[in-house]
Amino acid sequence: MTRKGASVRQRRVSTELRALRLARGLSCAEVANAIGCSESKISRMETGNRGLRADEVAAILGYLRAPAGLRQELVDLVRAGEHRNWHAIHGKLPSNWKDLIGFEAEATALYNYEPLVIPGLAQTPEYCRTIIRGVNGDLSDAELDALVATRMGRQVALGRAEVHLLIDETVLRRDLGDPAMMRTQLRHLMAIGGRANILIRVVPFGTVAHPGLEGSFLRLEFADQPSLVYIESRSTSTFLEEERHIESARLAWQRLCALAISPDESAGLIAKLIGNLT
Repeated sequence: MTRKGASVRQRRVSTELRALRLARGLSCAEVANAIGCSESKISRMETGNRGLRADEVAAILGYLRAPAGLRQELVDLVRAGEHRNWHAIHGKLPSNWKDLIGFEAEATALYNYEPLVIPGLAQTPEYCRTIIRGVNGDLSDAELDALVATRMGRQVALGRAEVHLLIDETVLRRDLGDPAMMRTQLRHLMAIGGRANILIRVVPFGTVAHPGLEGSFLRLEFADQPSLVYIESRSTSTFLEEERHIESARLAWQRLCALAISPDESAGLIAKLIGNLT
C-alpha cells in the first residue's frame, strides 16, 4: 500500500531547500520572485506539502548557489520521486545519517529497540567511541573523533520528542572489556531514564523467541508527515515508509513491550548491574 505524504527522498530535498535559503538570509518571497513563482509555492515546497519538480528545484538551487555536487544529488532525489523506501550502502558513516539526524529532530516520538548495543540516542561519548573503534579499527583518531561527534549530534532529539527505548538485557551485561566505562554508561542510562519524556524498558534475557531477534529498528512518528522506520546493519542503512513495513514495526514493538519488564523494574536491574561493576 502506498502511503500518503511526501516520500522520504522528497522530505530530504525540502529540508535542504529551507536550510540553504536560511543560510543565504533570504525570505520565501525573495526566492519566489527570483524564479518566477508564488511565495506560497516556495513555502509548500520547503514543508513537503507540495510535489517537487526537478526543473523548479534546479532553478532554486542555482539561485541559492548550492554546491554543484549537492545540486546534482538533490535533483536526482527529486527525479527518484515517488519511489518508496531508501536503501543506502555506506562506508565509515551511513550516507543518510544526516537525514536520520534531521528526521529525529522533527519527530514527535521515537521508538527504538536494540539487541546488541546501547541505543545511540542514549550512548555516552566513551561508550560510542568504544563501539566505533571495535567495529572499525582502521580509523585515525581524527576520523574517530568526527564519527563520535556526529553520533552524539543525534541526541538533540532527547530534548523535544517522546523517546521510548527497549534494550535487550544482554546489552546491559556486556561491559566491552572496560567495566569503568560501562558503569558510567549505565549511570547515564539511569539519569536520562528519569526524564518525563524518556521511557526505558529492558527485554529480559530469559524471554521466549520474539520479533526483536530479527534485529534493531527505530520507528519515527511525526505530527504532519507519515511515519518512518530506520534500520541499520553491516555497511547498509534503510528508511522504510510503506505501510506494510510501518505496521510490521508497530506489531513487533507491541510484542516486545509485552515481554519487557516495567520501567521501575528496568531501573532496578540497571542499578543492580551498576553495583556489580563497582
